[in-house]
Amino acid sequence: MVRCARHVLAEVTLRCILFDLDEVLVDYDRSVRVSHLAHAIGCAPEAVQEAIYGSGIEDAADSGMLTAASYLDALSAHLARPVTLDAWMAARRAATQIREDVLELATALATRVTVAILTNNGVLMAEQLPRIVPALFPLFEGRAFASAQFSARKPQAQVYTRCLDRLGVPANATLFVDDNRDNVDGAREAELVAHHYRDLTGLKTALANFSLI
Repeated sequence: MVRCARHVLAEVTLRCILFDLDEVLVDYDRSVRVSHLAHAIGCAPEAVQEAIYGSGIEDAADSGMLTAASYLDALSAHLARPVTLDAWMAARRAATQIREDVLELATALATRVTVAILTNNGVLMAEQLPRIVPALFPLFEGRAFASAQFSARKPQAQVYTRCLDRLGVPANATLFVDDNRDNVDGAREAELVAHHYRDLTGLKTALANFSLI
């Protein structure tokens, strides 16, 4: 007899839940980030939008090709005016709002499994995340990673495997949660268990299938 999918999943013993950041643990509004930074440096929002999302600078930082300092230098050069750490951080913080219900769930899960973060972001974000979203700490202390730290970006397989090496947990015992379908598919190719996040109800259903809630 073929066992139902729920019973098969329940037999998988998960040791780690690896969360994406933006649109999973937090709401992230690019337009707020752009307008906030544009106002801070006295620049047109269209120019800031292009610098961050159209120039390739952000992708290079996410892939680990830029240090925190060289990332800010690259933005400053592209915009022809200084982009300071404080201005950058204030804009990112203004655009980022914690999802209290998801954080509550992660806090409950942390009593049973390791919880961690893997976000497509640069070294600067990894360094400043406790100041940008302090509500995530100390829960994720020492386990909040940006892709740049692994010299790759989701959905590249090596970003998942290198992150799990750092965490010391195997792929088949890790549930990866991301709102981006490509990132979810990349995680599965790297042999992680993965859930495509759409809403909290769906995530809770997935966790119940693994007998975690």
